[in-house]
Amino acid sequence: MVANRLIEAAQPLVGQARSLLVRLWGGTTLGVRAMAFDEGRVLLVRHTYVSGWHFPGGGVHARETAEAAARRELLEETGYEAAGPARFLGLYFNPAMAGRDHVALYHVPVCSVRRAFIANREIAEIGLFPTNDLPEGTTAATRRRLAEMFEGLPHTDRW
Repeated sequence: MVANRLIEAAQPLVGQARSLLVRLWGGTTLGVRAMAFDEGRVLLVRHTYVSGWHFPGGGVHARETAEAAARRELLEETGYEAAGPARFLGLYFNPAMAGRDHVALYHVPVCSVRRAFIANREIAEIGLFPTNDLPEGTTAATRRRLAEMFEGLPHTDRW
């Protein structure tokens, strides 16, 4: 019990340390984000180690396609399972990661909840929100991608 509490307490620091190491010494990184909807509401996550509401996502593993990573991250972080293939929406440069990070964004059709969400070391909470009533703290990148899709804002290449 004590060990689990220590691990949970240290998780935000571990995430920040990993980000710092990638910024300082890492090569180019590729991450994915899944823009998923259920009954017209967008599915967002709030991490334990970084502020704000984001699309579910994460890193692409070795020998894994970006599309498969988007579907995997959606399931791992939220418990929602994709109904079919994810559709590629764009590749974005993320300057916040010392000029090394790129984000592949996918539209993922949501089928159903495969397992109930339980808050964990990485994800504090998930939520489904109307695109015109996003929660306070929704990141600028998340808002921008939704505006590009629903309001006709021109596509940019920066996350």
